[in-house]
Amino acid sequence: MRKEFYIFWLAVALAAFWAFSPVSAKAAGEMDKIKQAGEIRIAVFTDKPPFGYKDENGDNKGYDVFLAHRLAKDLFGDPSKVRFVEVEAASRISTLEADKADIVLANFTYTAERAQQVDFAKPYMKVALGVASPKTAPITDVSQLAGAKLIVNKGTTADAYFTKNHPEIELVKYDQNVEAFNALIDRRGVALAHDNALLFAWVRANQDFVTGIDFLGDLDTINPAVKKGNTELLEWLNAEIDKLTAEQFFFSDYEETLLPIYGDSVDPKTVLITP
Repeated sequence: MRKEFYIFWLAVALAAFWAFSPVSAKAAGEMDKIKQAGEIRIAVFTDKPPFGYKDENGDNKGYDVFLAHRLAKDLFGDPSKVRFVEVEAASRISTLEADKADIVLANFTYTAERAQQVDFAKPYMKVALGVASPKTAPITDVSQLAGAKLIVNKGTTADAYFTKNHPEIELVKYDQNVEAFNALIDRRGVALAHDNALLFAWVRANQDFVTGIDFLGDLDTINPAVKKGNTELLEWLNAEIDKLTAEQFFFSDYEETLLPIYGDSVDPKTVLITP
C-alpha cells in the first residue's frame, strides 16, 4: 500500500513539473504566448522615413508600421495591439535572438547569410542598392568611387556589397540613418549607398542630391523575420503575406505611406510584390 502511495505522489509531482517546465511552455506555442501577452512586439526603424519613423507627435509611422498595424488587427482584431521596438540596422538580428521582439519589420533585406541566423517569411517588397550623391558632383558609375569615401550604414546590404566587391572604395560607416545622411550633407563622403527605395524618397526631400546610380547589384526582397526556429509564427506570417498580397493590401500601404513622398517619380510595381 505504501508503495502505491509513493507511486501516486511521484506521478503527481512529475505532472506538475512538465506542466510548468520551459519545455511545456514551448509546446504551448509561440502564437499562444503572443495572444496571452495581448500584443505583438514588432521591431521597426524610427529614423528611416517613409518606411519607419516617428512623426512630430512621437507616433510610429511609415510603410512597415502600416503593415505592423494590419498584422495586429488580423491577430487581435485591434490594430493598436502592437508594441513597437526600436532597432538599428545592425541590431535587427540580435533583437530577435534576445527575444526583445516577435517580428522584425525594419526594411530587412533577405540574404543567405542572414537566413542562417533568423527565419525569413515571404517577401512584401522589392529592393536594390542605389547611390546618392550631390547634384554638383554626381556619381553615375561605381568606378568613380575608387579611392574615395563612400558612406554606408553598418550591417546593411550596402555595407556587405561594397565590402565584398569593391575593396578599393573606403567605406565610412554609421549606425543610424540620420548620422549617415547628415554625413553626406556635410560632404564627409562623396556619396552614400543604401536601399534605392529609401534614396528615391530622400533625394525628393533633399533636392541638392540625386540618385546617380538607381540600381546596383541584384534585385533583392524585403521580408519579415522571426527568431530562428519559431516555426508557428513563421507559418502564420507566410499565410498573412499571401492573403495581403492577394487582396492588394500592399498597394494600399504604398498609397498611404509612399505615394505622398514618391509622387509619380516611381512606378509602384518596381518596389511592390504583385499577385
